[in-house]
Amino acid sequence: MTRLVFTLAIGLWLIGIGRDSLDRWVDTTVLPPLTVEVSAEVLDRNGDLLRAYTVADGRWRMTLGLDAVDPDYLAMLVRYEDKRFYDHNGVDMIAMLRSAGLALKHGEIVSGGSTLTMQVARLLEDGPTGQWRGKLRQIRVALALERQLSKDEILTLYLNRAPFGGNIEGVRAASYAYFNRPPRRLTPAQSALLVALPQSPEVRRPDRNPAAATTARNRVLARMLAEGVIDASTQEAASRHAVAATRHAFPAIAPHLADRAMAEAPHQTHHDLTLDRRLQLALEILAAQATSGRSDRLQVAIVVADHKTGEMLASVGSAAYRADGRAGFIDLTRAVRSPGSTLKPVVYGLGFEQGMIHPETLILDRPTVFDGYAPQNFDGLYRGELRVRTALQLSLNIPVVSVTEALGPHHLIAGLRRAGADPQVPGGAPGLAVALGGVGLTLNDLVQVYGGIANEGVAMDLRWRESPTAGFAPQQIMGDVAAWQVADILRNVPRPVGVQGSGIAFKTGTSYGHRDAWSIGFDGQHVIGVWMGRADGTPVPGAFGGDLAAPVMFAAFARVAPEITPIGAPPPATLLLPTAQLPLPLQQFRGRHVIEPGGGPEIAFPPDGAVIEGVDLLAKVRDGVGPFTWLANGTPVATTRHRELVIHDLGRGFSALTVIDAQGRTDRTQVQLR
Repeated sequence: MTRLVFTLAIGLWLIGIGRDSLDRWVDTTVLPPLTVEVSAEVLDRNGDLLRAYTVADGRWRMTLGLDAVDPDYLAMLVRYEDKRFYDHNGVDMIAMLRSAGLALKHGEIVSGGSTLTMQVARLLEDGPTGQWRGKLRQIRVALALERQLSKDEILTLYLNRAPFGGNIEGVRAASYAYFNRPPRRLTPAQSALLVALPQSPEVRRPDRNPAAATTARNRVLARMLAEGVIDASTQEAASRHAVAATRHAFPAIAPHLADRAMAEAPHQTHHDLTLDRRLQLALEILAAQATSGRSDRLQVAIVVADHKTGEMLASVGSAAYRADGRAGFIDLTRAVRSPGSTLKPVVYGLGFEQGMIHPETLILDRPTVFDGYAPQNFDGLYRGELRVRTALQLSLNIPVVSVTEALGPHHLIAGLRRAGADPQVPGGAPGLAVALGGVGLTLNDLVQVYGGIANEGVAMDLRWRESPTAGFAPQQIMGDVAAWQVADILRNVPRPVGVQGSGIAFKTGTSYGHRDAWSIGFDGQHVIGVWMGRADGTPVPGAFGGDLAAPVMFAAFARVAPEITPIGAPPPATLLLPTAQLPLPLQQFRGRHVIEPGGGPEIAFPPDGAVIEGVDLLAKVRDGVGPFTWLANGTPVATTRHRELVIHDLGRGFSALTVIDAQGRTDRTQVQLR
């Protein structure tokens, strides 16, 4: 009874003291700090939570404004806890006197007299509730708060500081912990439970005591029905809803990028990213599926960006953010790797820009030694003379090295840097091998480069924060015509078996030793990059970009948007002509200094001493430089750029066949026709 008598005495005393004395007493109140350390939050482009971090003492304490919480919850809270909240000055004398009277009548506390402002005062000081000195201090602080803050500000303090059991403080943290959703999407049943919890947070914790939580929630619902806040059907439906005896883990979406944001701005409590939460979740699931059932060390990384704005929409650093055999804590979008063949489009694009080649230019694919460097095609085969378009679509090595030699490898590195990439060149001086992956780049780098090509040849500001990158000045990687020509070639690259994806321009790559499998592609709006391999850089036997990474990339496109955005029409200055109608210098590409293995052309058919039936002879030549002049028994019979022809009416008997290439080198064979 002592507590009740003191409560009544305090109420009577407040009525009796003079206004001036009360003002002085309230005005001289030293308020506790109104701010407290809060959890850092990483949010997506729509303000949805990606990841949160506990404060130093291990508590979840997440900031929340009135506009971000369900209005029905606010209505229930005010009506249940302090229905005259917007009318009193911090102390509700009517409620306090009624509480004291009921307590005297029943011999125990039946209803509390504390206002929401008094509860905020207690929370700010973490003070006692049962001692009369503590109650008097709460009254004083409450009156002072009402003079310095608005009602909305006081209510906001309650939303952010109310206890909800364990290490959960505030409505926002409680909503995620118990319902796995933001507080603006609370149901009536959930709102009622959050109203009830702070009165006895440990006893009513739904994950510890769902029965007590249910009873308390239903009491709030019954009161809200009586007060007219909800109708009978809402109360009945909410009361039937089972209280889940679980506590959800807080979201950890885009964990690698969230960690990076925290590391770069550790004192910032809100990090607004350009990511799309829905897409990020979908691609994290795709990444897990892409490695499921494969080697336990195989990893994947995926990056999606809008190449029109440069905004990163998704960034998956690994298949799973955990310490496992895949080294899931490493952000593999930033790992420096060999890009394999993915730089070939850049080489050809720069060649188009320099006027060296055109997509329909003929180029040689033949065994070639470039000052001691002798690259080979992946399949060990050579196709002779073919169009640049075909050479890129087939990802042939010899032609692209020829163009790189003519450009100068330093021009390729400069183009990558203009795109915003940071190529790591072994030894500092680039050689011809850079065209085939002899340089270090990250997945982010490659997405930036391809995004620039997709962006009409202008470097894009690839960024994951909402604000544009300070000091970024877009540079021209290549002209819009050259960029469109690259896109036009890549959108007709053969697709992996079982994959459609029409309208997507893409290139795959496999680094030396099958360590890295790549696929980078774009349509008229988005650019997507996929890397697959092992985090420690060891080989993945049988891994190819086309087989491993490309299907994942196409699957990612399917998750970005229901339809592909078409690549734009060719710029007006684009030269759309077949090979024979091109200006003469563009009809055939001739590289710089090369040394031919074997010293020149070699007649592949017929072999020396062959006996041929008939009087028409099929002749084939390999190696050498076209055009080729053919002689039969010392008489010229044809000059052609092609590597085979039919010589008619040669006559029966023995004939000597000679071929001369453009550099004057020859080969000779003797045959018998009968």
